[in-house]
Amino acid sequence: MSSRVVITGANRGIGLELCRHYCQQGTEVYALCRHSSDELNKLPVTLIEGIDIGQPDVIERLKNALPVESIDILINNAGCWSDETLGSLDYASIERSFSINTLGPLRITEACLDKLHSGSKIAMITSRMGSIADNGSGGRYGYRISKAGLNAASVSLALDLKPREIAVAIIHPGYVQTDMTSHHGNVTPDQSAAQIAQRIAELDLNNSGSFWHANGEQLPW
Repeated sequence: MSSRVVITGANRGIGLELCRHYCQQGTEVYALCRHSSDELNKLPVTLIEGIDIGQPDVIERLKNALPVESIDILINNAGCWSDETLGSLDYASIERSFSINTLGPLRITEACLDKLHSGSKIAMITSRMGSIADNGSGGRYGYRISKAGLNAASVSLALDLKPREIAVAIIHPGYVQTDMTSHHGNVTPDQSAAQIAQRIAELDLNNSGSFWHANGEQLPW
């Protein structure tokens, strides 16, 4: 088990359960979020608040706030949901989704880049709704566009970081019962977190840049 993990969106949902999972494994957890929660405050993590991945200044903010020299696992979990409809598209909402879901994980990764080392792993928590081949229902423009963008960026990261022996996982967490889904879904946050952690454990340079369902199924682009 890796000794140090950084998790964004750590105050609730999947991020909170990922913090709990790694704490139970004896891992040193750095929990990043805009604002903490009562549940997160109960965990033995190093809490770093004020991290808004949608803001361009988050790179310098995190560089100054993260008190570690090396990171074994970086989990870019934070994100947002939007549901735009053709004919009444909210372009501000779409731009916000792109800033948070696509550029946000890139910002966090750049902020942590100098702390990653040979053998480090990056997990991008994306969505199968970013799959073009899997889009059979349309709609949800901002979410689909932003997650497709994240998928593309994650493949580039996998290629660019391979010479440094840093692997990148692109993981759909499943239909998870969180605030984002109004607690609908077929998997609980703790179940999803355990599956995500398993995919990260199985990640290496040979499968870096692949698109996975948390349950182990490889997904189409």
